[in-house]
Amino acid sequence: MSGGLHQDIGRQVIALEAEALRQLEAMIDGRFSAVVDAILSCRSRVIVSGIGKSGHIARKIAATLAATGTPAHFVHAGEAAHGDAGMVMPGDLLLVFSNSGGTVELQPLCLHAKRIGCRLVGVSSNPTSLLMRTADLGLLLPMVEEACTASLAPTTSTTMMMALGDALAVTVMRARGLSGPDIRALHPGGTIGLHLRGVEDVMHGGDRLPLVAMDTPMHQALLTMTEKRLGMTGVVDDQGLLVGIITDGDLRRHAADLLASTAAATMTATPKTIPRTALVEDALEMMNIHRITTLFVVDDAQPRRPLGAVQIYDIAAPPPLQPHPLVQA
Repeated sequence: MSGGLHQDIGRQVIALEAEALRQLEAMIDGRFSAVVDAILSCRSRVIVSGIGKSGHIARKIAATLAATGTPAHFVHAGEAAHGDAGMVMPGDLLLVFSNSGGTVELQPLCLHAKRIGCRLVGVSSNPTSLLMRTADLGLLLPMVEEACTASLAPTTSTTMMMALGDALAVTVMRARGLSGPDIRALHPGGTIGLHLRGVEDVMHGGDRLPLVAMDTPMHQALLTMTEKRLGMTGVVDDQGLLVGIITDGDLRRHAADLLASTAAATMTATPKTIPRTALVEDALEMMNIHRITTLFVVDDAQPRRPLGAVQIYDIAAPPPLQPHPLVQA
């Protein structure tokens, strides 16, 4: 099979799944709104379940709901018949994913939920399936072929389930009025947690911030840059307000007469700044737009008073791990 054929098949799969998502979008109606309202009115947890590939998707959707402010938990439908049904409690909302809607492993969990008074939401492409007939609320997936050659392996259907779960989670999050600080509290670690932190939390401030006066001789400014180890120094006026920055690039541009110069003669004027109340993601966006690696963090009330500095090395995602040479071999 040639590389060109590989690419053609790959594009066909993506086109097929993209078309399925367009059909799914067209089917978002009042039933979707009813499920959102059911989640919002649930005073306990949303229990998400499924079996097989649908179960993998259900686990992800439970995690997404929890990460966006909706208490949620995944229960494996197969294990529910062997004791895990006890994880579903009165007051919970059960959200079950099954493309066929007739998978027998789902029945014990659904019956248990109905028996203890939990509302059941079914997601399936079969409107007459047992799941959809049993459910209090149902979300219907478009009837489309799977992307695999035999149209059997869950591919297109699971893509739609994933998108529908994301749509529910985000809609509920917005309906709750959750914003950046709320989501930040749920993501204290990882890249998301870092980007949602305040720049004040990651800046180099206090004694670590390199600052020199405008009339400072450059040999002294170089000592400050070396001591503070940030590869730059800010330049301030008599009132301590930021007027410039000296970077490695400025040193190279003034190399011919560097030691005979002052900080004011060497600096780049009006460096980019960011308020102390901004988020790390705001700082990263500004650095990318202006193609710079350092921002001074300033007082909101006095935009030229430097409080600290944040560098791209402090906030950018770390580079991917390189494979071990033996693995490459």
